Amino acid sequence: MCSTHKTEKVRAWFAARPRYHVHFTPTSASWVNLVERFFGLISERWIKRNSHRSTRELEASIKDYLARYNDDPKPFIWRKTADQIIASIARLSDKLNNKTNFC
Repeated sequence: MCSTHKTEKVRAWFAARPRYHVHFTPTSASWVNLVERFFGLISERWIKRNSHRSTRELEASIKDYLARYNDDPKPFIWRKTADQIIASIARLSDKLNNKTNFC
């Protein structure tokens, strides 16, 4: 399988724009997970709790949330250790593997 950033067309685009650089980031990178979690929090705490009649209104609402969030930012803190998370996944895997009827 070919990586999208390695195709000739994409390489040519980057060659014509030397200010841009491609950096490999594994999909499981922790910062990517944090970004996804942050978007999840925006969705849970703000977007789903408000009514938006247009894309413009939704965008304004998200900017409002970000302004409020940035006024009193709190670092994201993992509450469990890696061992606790792995053990939890193992328990779930055992449950799924031992379950014969999913209905």
